Amino acid sequence: MKSWQLQEAKAHFSRVIQEAIIHGPQEISLRGKPTAIIISTKEYHKLLAPKISFVKFMQQSPLCGTKIRLKRDKSFARKIML
Repeated sequence: MKSWQLQEAKAHFSRVIQEAIIHGPQEISLRGKPTAIIISTKEYHKLLAPKISFVKFMQQSPLCGTKIRLKRDKSFARKIML
């Protein structure tokens, strides 16, 4: 993420916006401290999109409903000398 001083960002605002669209979030700092982030509309809408639960995510998996047979190794753990 590129960082811009506030004065530089104000002077080159259209460039800051283009960089946010092409290369991702742009950080604006005021007096050397990070103050704001400029992101593209696309990134903003991704952040606002509703998140699905893990259970629903797994239910929507293309592998949902397949029969997977897992075998567990039931042998004892090996002995080691301490």
